[in-house]
Amino acid sequence: MNPTFIITFAPFKYQKTMSTIILGIESSCDDTSAAVIKDGYLLSNVVSSQAVHEAYGGVVPELASRAHQQNIVPVVHEALKRAGVTKEELSAVAFTRGPGLMGSLLVGVSFAKGFARSLDIPMIDVNHLTGHVLAHFIKVEGEENKQPGFPFLCLLVSGGNSQIVLVKAYNDMEILGQTIDDAAGEAIDKCSKVMGLGYPGGPIIDKLARQGNPKAFIFSKPHIPGLDYSFSGLKTSFLYSLRDWMKDDPDFIEHHKVDLAASLEATIVDILMDKLRKAAKQYKINEVAVAGGVSANNGLRNAFREHAEKYGWKIFIPKFSYTTDNAAMIAITGYMKYLDKDFCSMELPAYSRVTL
Repeated sequence: MNPTFIITFAPFKYQKTMSTIILGIESSCDDTSAAVIKDGYLLSNVVSSQAVHEAYGGVVPELASRAHQQNIVPVVHEALKRAGVTKEELSAVAFTRGPGLMGSLLVGVSFAKGFARSLDIPMIDVNHLTGHVLAHFIKVEGEENKQPGFPFLCLLVSGGNSQIVLVKAYNDMEILGQTIDDAAGEAIDKCSKVMGLGYPGGPIIDKLARQGNPKAFIFSKPHIPGLDYSFSGLKTSFLYSLRDWMKDDPDFIEHHKVDLAASLEATIVDILMDKLRKAAKQYKINEVAVAGGVSANNGLRNAFREHAEKYGWKIFIPKFSYTTDNAAMIAITGYMKYLDKDFCSMELPAYSRVTL
């Protein structure tokens, strides 16, 4: 009788450590963006902006959503290509669920749902405003990666929001103060439009302000209790002042546009920093960050540096590429939520209005 041989195999000793790779998708307004983050480090961040809105002096929602439909596939393809990552290597898809323009959001949300389902990977919904705050945690290989420690204050300023946020953890934020009417960025855009300077007004006002006298003109500042903001009064003051000055000189704007821009910027920055100083003193916090589209403004950045020197603040100012709407901030937020296994269901709808 032949002997029976039993062959046993030792278990495989080496198990490859799996990286966490997140695809981020942002489509809340008029920028289509996709980014890839691997283990907390940014590999790619692709943004496709829409120039079509310039002729209308503002974002046209219908045109924005149509452009997103055209851009979403090539933008995601380019982001994966630049990152050197295949779609099969992705761990999850993070997407902006809101707030934003509903038509624009639906394009990104629908794509994320289809993409995640086809790959059978989790979906992670991200609040657009949370993404702006957490943009400070984006890391890039070979660059200095300075990050705020919790808790810290963040001044979140954009075309749609002006808020002072107390950030206790990546998933625990409290709004200490916010605008009761217009946002700072909205006021800048509208005043720029009144001056006939074009859209978007932020970069135009910023450029002109560098050449002007910030004390040339005085505009009214609001007296709002607590830590809330208001910019509608400033906007009205600016409009009425221009109207009166143009009665005597029809070309007043052309003759004084650099001083007007500098004075307008200085007034808005003063309003923003005044409440931020009060918040820092009240909550005894000296780590202070700024985020959102208006954080690209040089006048506001300079004010932060001055406050750091004067009040001993430890400040955090984002790279210019992270100030505007981008998917890198969505991907890093998605990465943090992935580590906590904080996923969302396929049934979740987009939302256009929400706070943090």
